[in-house]
Amino acid sequence: MLDPISDMLTRIRNAQKAGHSFVVLPSSKIKMAIAKILENTGFVELAKKEKLGKFDKIKVFLRYNKISGNQKAPAISGIQRISREGQRIYLKKDRIKKVKSGYGIAIISTSKGVMTGKEARKLGLGGEYICEVW
Repeated sequence: MLDPISDMLTRIRNAQKAGHSFVVLPSSKIKMAIAKILENTGFVELAKKEKLGKFDKIKVFLRYNKISGNQKAPAISGIQRISREGQRIYLKKDRIKKVKSGYGIAIISTSKGVMTGKEARKLGLGGEYICEVW
């Protein structure tokens, strides 16, 4: 696996399309930080670290919005990796824009940790533009 963050985003996207209630991911600090941001912004129900076997895993419980009756729609309409292994994208604080007119979030890796684009703008920080979620 060349890009673990892309793998994480793809697993979340595929699990929601399949209607799963949760997805299990290999653990790392940056993946846990991204999962916690998704939890805090309401895109997923819960993200927690668990010991499965001899390795730590991240268990992400997915959120669905009720449409009508028993129908449900994923809370995440789209999730896209921006900065990739082969082409890193770095933004200065004034270049961080709103995602989908404010309905989505940008996830930025800054010198102060991983945070949303809104938090980075507020703190006056730029960094690597990891992904967009809407």
